Amino acid sequence: MTRSTLFALAAAGLVSAACSGTESKGTRDSAAASPSPASARSGGVDLTGAGATFPYPIYSKWISDYTAKTGIKINYQAIGSGGGIRQLSEGTVDFAGSDAPMTDEEMAKAKGGPIIHIPTVLGAVVITYNLPDATQPLNLSGDVVADVFLGKITKWNDNRIAALNSGVKLPATDILVVHRAEASGTTYIFSDYLTAVSPAWSSGPGKGKELKWPVGLGGKGNDGVSGQVKQTPGTIGYVELAYANQNKLPVAKIKNAAGQFVVPTIESITAAAAGAVEKLPPTTDYRVSIVNAPGAAAYPISSFTWLLMYQKQTDATKAKKLTDFLQWALTDGEGSAGALDYAPLPEALSKQLLEKLASIQGGTAS
Repeated sequence: MTRSTLFALAAAGLVSAACSGTESKGTRDSAAASPSPASARSGGVDLTGAGATFPYPIYSKWISDYTAKTGIKINYQAIGSGGGIRQLSEGTVDFAGSDAPMTDEEMAKAKGGPIIHIPTVLGAVVITYNLPDATQPLNLSGDVVADVFLGKITKWNDNRIAALNSGVKLPATDILVVHRAEASGTTYIFSDYLTAVSPAWSSGPGKGKELKWPVGLGGKGNDGVSGQVKQTPGTIGYVELAYANQNKLPVAKIKNAAGQFVVPTIESITAAAAGAVEKLPPTTDYRVSIVNAPGAAAYPISSFTWLLMYQKQTDATKAKKLTDFLQWALTDGEGSAGALDYAPLPEALSKQLLEKLASIQGGTAS
C-alpha cells in the first residue's frame, strides 16, 4: 500500500487490520466520519481504538506489522484527539490516541475509572508559510509567532520579522493566518507552546484543543491548513512535521529557550525530550509538556503523543491483547519511528512505561 493510499485511508478515518503487510508512510491528516466501533467489532476485530491523526502513520505501521506477526486485528479510527477521548470516556473503544493529555475534569467524567497515559513517540508542530521569493527558511521567535496569530503583526515586512531575517526579501503584503477549524491535538501542542512563551497569548486564546481564534481562516485537519497555505501566497499556518516534510512545505526555524534558531528534525525533537525525561518524578502520570525545553539543540514545539486506556479493564482477554500490543510497540515498534519523521522514546522512558503497563488490571476473560 502506497503512502498516497494511506493518506486516503486517513481521510476516511480508518487504520485497521486491512493494512496488514503494508509499508505505512502515510500523512497525518484530518479524518471524516467512519464506521462505528461496534461495526468494527462485528467484523472480527480484536481491539478498537480512535483518536489523534498526528500519530496516524506510526500507528498504521505498528498495526500492520503486529497483525502480520500475531494475527491480532486492531482497528484505529483517526478522528482527532477530542473524538478519541470522548469515545474512550463513553466506553465505546478499547483505547484512544491523543496529542493532548486529558485534563483532570475529562478524567473525572470517564465512565470506566482511572485512565492511564502511555507516551508512544515524539513529534513536532512546525510553522509553514507561502512566500515565493523567500529562498531560505525564515527565522521566527515565539513572541513574533504569537503576535502574528493574535493579529498584532499583520505585514510580512514588519520590523520584528525583518530583524530576525537579515537579507531575506520580505514583501509588504498582508499576512494571512490559517489555523485548524476543529478540536485538534496539533492545536493543543501549538497553543501550549505559545502560552509558554507569550504572556499576551497566555492571557488571550490560551491553551487548548479548540480555541477562539482572534484572526485567520480555519482549515480542516493538517491537510486543510497546508492546502490553504500551499495555494495562497502570503499565508502562514501550523502543521505536523511529517506532513510538512511529505508535502515539501517550507518550514521556519524557531528560536528556542537557549536563544538558538532550530530546524525541526528527529534529533532536535529528541533533544527536547531528553531534559524533560530526566526530571520526571517517580510518581509521574506522564501527562507532561516538553514545549520550550532547555538545551541549545532542542526544537521548542515538540511533544509526546499518547495512547490512553482504562487501568481496570472489564475483559481480561482484551486487557492481555492490549498490553501485549503496547509492550511490542514500546520495544520493537519504536524502531519504525525515525523513518516516519517521529522521534523514538528515550530507552529509559520505554523501560518505565513497560513497568507502568503491568498496572493494567483485567476483568473476566471472554
